[in-house]
Amino acid sequence: MASARTEARHEQAEGLDERPPLDVLKVLSAAQQQAAAAVDNALEDIAEAAKLATEALRSGGRLVYVGAGSSGLMGMADALELPGTYGIARDRIIILLAGGAASLEDLAGGYEDDEQLALLDAERAGIGKGDCVICVTASGTTPYAIAIADYAREHEAQVVALANNPGAPLFAYADISVLLQTPPEVVSGSTRMGAGTAQKIAFNMLSTLVGIQLGHVHDGYMVNLKADNIKLKDRAARIVSGISGVGLEEAGRLLEQSEGSVKAAVLIAAGATDKAAAEAALNNSGQSLRRALKNLR
Repeated sequence: MASARTEARHEQAEGLDERPPLDVLKVLSAAQQQAAAAVDNALEDIAEAAKLATEALRSGGRLVYVGAGSSGLMGMADALELPGTYGIARDRIIILLAGGAASLEDLAGGYEDDEQLALLDAERAGIGKGDCVICVTASGTTPYAIAIADYAREHEAQVVALANNPGAPLFAYADISVLLQTPPEVVSGSTRMGAGTAQKIAFNMLSTLVGIQLGHVHDGYMVNLKADNIKLKDRAARIVSGISGVGLEEAGRLLEQSEGSVKAAVLIAAGATDKAAAEAALNNSGQSLRRALKNLR
């Protein structure tokens, strides 16, 4: 562990605590930008990971996010957004954070070393064939993540591994390995910083690509969002208006007719007789609004 890149000392760490605040912030900012840039080297692997995740959801499987500490929180942040942003059913997204709810109040380090806890969590989640399990750990050595990756592989689930160290042991259990080779942390070992930034970007990219491939993005609009508050209902109306060209008032009426479905509202505006006809068009197009619109014309 001591020789791992995530534990190494940053080249500008010398005398950091003696520098003026603005100088420290410049070092921190540069390090964050370097960490973000590291994601570019993993784009092909992120694309392959998104393909596995998309296939799992299309075939009735689930996405299972696995991690501990700040890495686990990066995965959790991504997972929690998917139902609202892309309308993916909540029971299709599973979060396994070492320590569970207790870790949301106190990220105690001991949970990440507990392999028995990991196996219990994996069993309770019912991980198996058809699922896509996404394991993340900055070091790539976290026992909790490795144990669940091993369990998932043994139970015929697909495994995606994200880590920030080359040669991470976690990669040995993965179908797709995503190496986010970030520089050493300005505060040595504080992987919530650069490593966490790269992880968050990678998760953003992965899940957005999944949303696109599932047909839930149209010209940059989230057309399968769950509009469950005032802001999102307004957004849904603006999306319907933007795609179909109708006014906001008419968009609101169409959304009432479609029971809140943006895709169905757009299709009704384009000529579908009602919500049922719009849903049939979507089913025939693999949930792609673009293809459904072409078929209507």
